[in-house]
Amino acid sequence: MFEFLLCSMLTILPDYLYRRYVQGRRFGREITLYSVWYELRYGITACVMLTLTLITLVFYFHPSTKNVTSAFRTVAILPETGGRVAEIFVGLNQTVEAGTPLFRLDSTEQEAAVELARRQIAEVEAETTVAQTELAAADGVIVQAEAAVRQAQDEYDTQVELNRLNANVVARREIERRQVALEGRKGALTAALSSRQTLETKIASLLPSQKASAEAALKQASAELDKTTVRAGVTGTLHQFTLRVGEVVNPMLRPAGVLVPAEAGRVALIAGFGQIEAQVLKVGMIAEATCVGKPFTIIPMVVTEVQDVIAGGQIRASDQLVDVTQLARPGTLTVFLEPLFAGALDGIPPGSSCIANAYTNSHDELESPDISSLRWVYLHVVDTVGLVHAMILRMQAVMLPVQTLVLGGH
Repeated sequence: MFEFLLCSMLTILPDYLYRRYVQGRRFGREITLYSVWYELRYGITACVMLTLTLITLVFYFHPSTKNVTSAFRTVAILPETGGRVAEIFVGLNQTVEAGTPLFRLDSTEQEAAVELARRQIAEVEAETTVAQTELAAADGVIVQAEAAVRQAQDEYDTQVELNRLNANVVARREIERRQVALEGRKGALTAALSSRQTLETKIASLLPSQKASAEAALKQASAELDKTTVRAGVTGTLHQFTLRVGEVVNPMLRPAGVLVPAEAGRVALIAGFGQIEAQVLKVGMIAEATCVGKPFTIIPMVVTEVQDVIAGGQIRASDQLVDVTQLARPGTLTVFLEPLFAGALDGIPPGSSCIANAYTNSHDELESPDISSLRWVYLHVVDTVGLVHAMILRMQAVMLPVQTLVLGGH
């Protein structure tokens, strides 16, 4: 309608002025309801053609859509382990910081596991102390064994020397007995040295390994204990948090609530434009939006990302063949819009419905020295007719509250 009125001022109005002041034809006499087509046929035909051309240029090069929303994703409040709720620290619709405790599950079993791991560490430390004492005792045994070996060696050497000087003084049987005693003393010394080496290996390798295993078990038990306290992963507001003490919570059953991040829906708008505008929409295009949650306000935006696929054509693997008619429904081209100025989306509730326009900008091509005159005029026309869509968007921003509150009914 707006385009038709604008075009009629350039076609029908000049045609009427020519008929009125040049040919002397007047409404109600020569120009009537039955003769208006014959009298103003040139203006009406030109108006229709110009209107269609203008609408095509406006809606193609400056696309508009009502499929715009400040989409956001929530964080489900789920414990990492199941259990019975023992304590709740926050309430419904409360704003929490990241890391704030939300609720705690019964941790009797986990606390017992932590205490057991600590006792195992204490046992290993005590065993290390005992092993060090045994090592000192083994050193004493080695000293005794070495002394016994020296004594047996001296006695054996003495008997051998006496036998060498006078065979009748020492019997051969006595020398053999002394030799056997010496070998026994050496065996005792070897056993003492082996016992000491075993204790050293135990102190240096076995007990530290057992202690490390006990410490790892303590860390695991502590981690399991920490899991019983569910904390906020991000800063945000709690919703649908109706948990009660004594309720059994399991991560496979249902979440305990929903946490809406503080920045959710306040970073960008997601718009769905028609597929025909796929060749026009580019990253860096200037855009504008108006939202129901913030009426009478035009928000300057910029296109930051254009999704290169149509979500409606997605195929998921299943045990059924996909009918093409299910995929043939026209989907939209997903475009991400971010505000040009910080805080422009403040005051818009996440999830609000919006209307957005994107405007083609031919400034770089117009500055090219190789551009032809016809192309220069055409691009100027394309950029200029964007004003029509900008005016329409402002009219929609004014009429949106009226349409919602008055014409939309209750």
